[in-house]
Amino acid sequence: MLEILYQDEHLIAINKPSGLLVHKSFYAGEADTYAIQELKKQIGQKVFPVHRLDRKTSGVLLFTLDKDTLRIMSEQFSSREVEKKYLAILRGWAKEEETVDYDLVNENEVKQNAVTYYRRLQTSEIDLPFLKHQTSRYCLVEAIPETGRFHQLRKHFKHILHPILGCRKHGCNKQNKLWLQTFDISKMTLHAHQLIFNHPVSNERITVNATIDEEFKRVGDILKFDLSAYS
Repeated sequence: MLEILYQDEHLIAINKPSGLLVHKSFYAGEADTYAIQELKKQIGQKVFPVHRLDRKTSGVLLFTLDKDTLRIMSEQFSSREVEKKYLAILRGWAKEEETVDYDLVNENEVKQNAVTYYRRLQTSEIDLPFLKHQTSRYCLVEAIPETGRFHQLRKHFKHILHPILGCRKHGCNKQNKLWLQTFDISKMTLHAHQLIFNHPVSNERITVNATIDEEFKRVGDILKFDLSAYS
């Protein structure tokens, strides 16, 4: 059963598990289950995804229950009226806060402007030798993408040389292998923990929060991060 975070006669939001595809995608490949199908079966009616999360990204995923609401919410997303907040664990200690303005190339090889603001929440240094270093450093950040480009956060954190722990395509696979061998953890530590938007009918400002999963907590425990506000 999918965890429902918010529901009314127009909208429904779930806490998407890591590993679940939102819908069929040429770029993500095939899967046995999809969020759209599972939610439709669970509530007994058709749903329309307003946005998407990567397969390995967990967190708030918003759907509408009719096409008119979908049009309104899609306009909110395209005009950047929706605020999306993510948690990520990065390799190394990133700056205390930074705005990354770095163009990205999309699936069709078109260059697009992409902007991400992040702030560092906590830092950790553990006794885990890596290459020439006797310890390993990590940080917990909250990231707010101002644009919604494909793999934006993963690519931007790679660009500033602080890749997301567990990210394969845009991460550090030597670090990922180290965590798999040492802790038996391969999770990508990227979670959409909050979505803020205007209700399409009442115009009320709605905030939807999604708690982190057990694997994210486990990584946090190893790094001695205080994740109580997100769990």
